[in-house]
Amino acid sequence: MNSLLHNWQRLAPLPGGRWLFSRVLGRTAPYTGSIRPQVLELDAGHARVAMADRRAVRNHLRSIHAIALINLAEVTSGIAMLAGLPADARGIVTGLSIEYVKKARGRLIGECDCTPPRTNAAGEIEVPVLLRDDAGDVVARASARWKIGPVPATDSKDRTQTK
Repeated sequence: MNSLLHNWQRLAPLPGGRWLFSRVLGRTAPYTGSIRPQVLELDAGHARVAMADRRAVRNHLRSIHAIALINLAEVTSGIAMLAGLPADARGIVTGLSIEYVKKARGRLIGECDCTPPRTNAAGEIEVPVLLRDDAGDVVARASARWKIGPVPATDSKDRTQTK
């Protein structure tokens, strides 16, 4: 099991564990942290992530900014994908696309279901994400293209030494 999923499974059942996991995620990826993502569910190939509607993520039209939405989509796709990768694989986003369907207001939920590769073989995968408001209406449809490959030998040594 990879460390992302291991940490989630260890923390999520504890009181405040989901909050702590979400804060660590936001500190690990500081720009992602700017939207204060709240991880609700995480499993290999599946994630649900919430984002509160607050002034810092709004635009001049009193709705959630387009870049905050793509940020939510990216983190949702990322943790779903990365939680399912083998320990000797890594991934990086090489493309993002989004279709804005409706003005986004209120708390939003990003949801992703995908099939992560089972090996570290080099390749690419498109990962779909839906963003919904509290009423369940789709406010945006996104797709993240992930490049997958093996962890370089120097990175894997560093990873095993920090465990």
